[in-house]
Amino acid sequence: MPEKGEGIPRPTKTLDCIGLYCPEPVFRTREEISSVLVGQVLEILADDPASESDIRSWAKHAGHELISIEKLPEGFRFLVKRGK
Repeated sequence: MPEKGEGIPRPTKTLDCIGLYCPEPVFRTREEISSVLVGQVLEILADDPASESDIRSWAKHAGHELISIEKLPEGFRFLVKRGK
């Protein structure tokens, strides 16, 4: 994964999952990824500690590319490129 600011594409859409806990961030991400075109990027904001491993596993299993995970004071910021 590139470091912060190194050629990371701009997200097409943002999904705010702050305040939601497992499994809700993954469920909503799975639904929302279909609203962007193949090759476009979905930004997911989440504060559930389990979301880091959950989003990583889901993206790999579902055939999408996890471009970055950024740890923020309020949680995490994920960028996922739709693969199919």
